[in-house]
Amino acid sequence: MNFDDTIAAPATIPGTGAITVIRISGKDSFAIADRVVSFAGGKRALDAPGYSILYGTVPLRSSSLPLDDVLVSVFRAPHSYTGEDSVEISTHASSYIASTLMQLLCDAGARVALPGEFTRRAFVNGKMDLAQAEGVADLIASQSASAHHLAMHQLKGHLSDELSRMRAELLDMASLLELELDFSEEDVEFAGRAQLNSLLDSVLAHIGRLTSSFRTGRAIKEGIPVAIVGNVNAGKSTLLNALLQDDRAIVSDIPGTTRDTVEELLDIDGILFRLIDTAGLRETSESIEKQGIQRSRKKIAEADVVLEVVDSTLDEESIEKQISNIVSMLDFTKQELFILFNKFDLKAGLNLLNNDNNKNVIDVNSFVSLSDNQRKHIKVLKISAKEGIGVDELKKILSSSRKKLVENSEETIVSNARHYDALSKAGVCLERVKQDLAQGIGTELVAEDLRETLGHLEDITKPISNYELLGNIFSRFCIGK
Repeated sequence: MNFDDTIAAPATIPGTGAITVIRISGKDSFAIADRVVSFAGGKRALDAPGYSILYGTVPLRSSSLPLDDVLVSVFRAPHSYTGEDSVEISTHASSYIASTLMQLLCDAGARVALPGEFTRRAFVNGKMDLAQAEGVADLIASQSASAHHLAMHQLKGHLSDELSRMRAELLDMASLLELELDFSEEDVEFAGRAQLNSLLDSVLAHIGRLTSSFRTGRAIKEGIPVAIVGNVNAGKSTLLNALLQDDRAIVSDIPGTTRDTVEELLDIDGILFRLIDTAGLRETSESIEKQGIQRSRKKIAEADVVLEVVDSTLDEESIEKQISNIVSMLDFTKQELFILFNKFDLKAGLNLLNNDNNKNVIDVNSFVSLSDNQRKHIKVLKISAKEGIGVDELKKILSSSRKKLVENSEETIVSNARHYDALSKAGVCLERVKQDLAQGIGTELVAEDLRETLGHLEDITKPISNYELLGNIFSRFCIGK
């Protein structure tokens, strides 16, 4: 990719607000701006100091009237987003103005920027590393306060700093091993094996914590997966509609109405939840419904939170069977279960629920035997999805149960699948180094595995030689960023 030319692109979407901003970056930015804009008082962008704003008009050869009055912000290298000389032209938010101005800029010597090219230039010019650049994309895509918080941490270099410290420690050890190879005939040991093992354990623990955080990071970024499950006609779709305050799912008295999963996003107190309405769980010979139930089981396994909707008008034996079935499906080391006794307001509901309508939390042990660990991760509520009773309280408890994800996010959390993959590969290499040392394998092989580990860590922040990877990452950015 050629970085010697000058690029231009709208940094905002024309026609959707009060102004449109056209961004220019490259060595000829000021000269191109001067060719297109006539500045008040005979001023020039070429002479303006950095961080200054000039007022001018954009004249048109075909008309006595200007295209628009504009404000031009000047940024001098290296103190700009890209690290290059840059200009941002603010115009009125008209699609015609934006497209005409872009044509004038291209006629004056600029070319239209490719997707992500401004950020790629910032990366190449050392304004940010690749992990931070990907944080820019995540920041733009963030849909909740928690996702924004996570993206800002990455953009500010928190993950990069941790990786840099790990890399520095491993690089010191790798250098000592390389030195041993230079003096292999003297049989000198520069890197103490006990010290190396201690370092490996420390770095492996650090990598393990980062990779373990990926499930949380992905949930914050994409929405915490919440599966709404239960038997047919328990009120799952009614609950989804009540949570969303919209008729998103079809509600019917006919069993098996939901044949496939329905997913919707819901922001509760700045935390994004991905609600998944699933097909009712039951034995069936109907092929389409059977596929829906199979997908439901898959979504249950992937969910962080499971909302089991139980029809409280059923007998206790049926309820116990339903709860036991769901409990047996879950991994309570990483999943949480909310048992929701629906339709409690009906006279046919369980007496246990109707004895005290002010008591919202029910003892689940009344229905099914649980281990201490399971009991810690289960909450039981009574609701009426149809009447909206208990739905607000459910939202509040749901938000509170996940609030720790945001509160603990001062700790670095991995949310990018590429980073997770590179860290996992680095961990595998380090485990191999430990095995090499335990088996007394030669220093040359140990050093090679250590070099491979360093390569995987570098892939996260500075894969300079991997142009295909860089092209793939930045192509996903929007034009103008």
